[in-house]
Amino acid sequence: MDSLLSLKQDFLQYIEIEKGRSALTVRNYDHYLNRFLEFSKTDSPTEITDQMMRGYRVYLNRLEARKPKKGQAVETLDKKTQNYHLIALRAFFKYMRKRGVKSYDPEQIELAKTGERELDLISDKELNELLNAPDLSNISGLRDKAILELFFSTGLRVSELCSLDRDMDLTNGEISVRGKGGKIRVVFISGSARDAVKKYISSRVDIDEALFIDHSPRAHSRMVKEESVRLTPRSVERVVNKYAAIAGIAKKCTPHIIRHSFATDLLYNGADLRTVQMMLGHASIATTQIYTNVTNKFLRDQYEKFHSKRGKK
Repeated sequence: MDSLLSLKQDFLQYIEIEKGRSALTVRNYDHYLNRFLEFSKTDSPTEITDQMMRGYRVYLNRLEARKPKKGQAVETLDKKTQNYHLIALRAFFKYMRKRGVKSYDPEQIELAKTGERELDLISDKELNELLNAPDLSNISGLRDKAILELFFSTGLRVSELCSLDRDMDLTNGEISVRGKGGKIRVVFISGSARDAVKKYISSRVDIDEALFIDHSPRAHSRMVKEESVRLTPRSVERVVNKYAAIAGIAKKCTPHIIRHSFATDLLYNGADLRTVQMMLGHASIATTQIYTNVTNKFLRDQYEKFHSKRGKK
């Protein structure tokens, strides 16, 4: 009989090759499954019991999220993170069942109940100030303007934006991007985003194929060696944080929050949920459903503001 450890390695290869999961997803699954294997202290698929699973649920619920600093209270894993562990485990058990390996029933694993998720959003005024914050007198400012405009125009994930190459065709106002699971979708580029990208590309003198690159002095030596200095997702997050501070936005502001703004802007202006799902690249419309909470509140505010005041004292 195969050991749990060898089955785990087979499973990770399966989700990478057969399912097309990203390297980050594979690493995360590896981390979550290793945590279960360390807890279970067994290498046999048949030795996983209800009692063991109940103990693991308690273990996750009490696990420290991070080592607390002096004087700070202990912070445990939130329900969402606990569920990531359980989702990985359930997928692993389903894989074993598909392989004909007798083990724990994946249908017995129930996810922890979580509170209704709330979206972090910035106002229209804050968004406009963010988009206009870059200094367009230098190459880095032109790049950052193009990044911000492209985020709001397309709703791209930060990893999708970082993977773009400069040879993309902007003439039709649309481009194809490869999203989660290797799925291709079309995104549309507004006039202002297209202009910003064109101005940035035309100002470059390098030969790097990446659309967005590092223009700092430390990157120059790598350019000379013809090494790519493509921006990483973490670098782009720092770009957004920088201009949020310049724009005076006190609340949290990330590339994903601009993606939220893109989605809610579509819904406010009449787009249906299925359309937004396709534009965001969500595999399930249930993921897109969260935006209805925001738009429902918006519609109620509009109703109370503009509907007839008859009957009100």
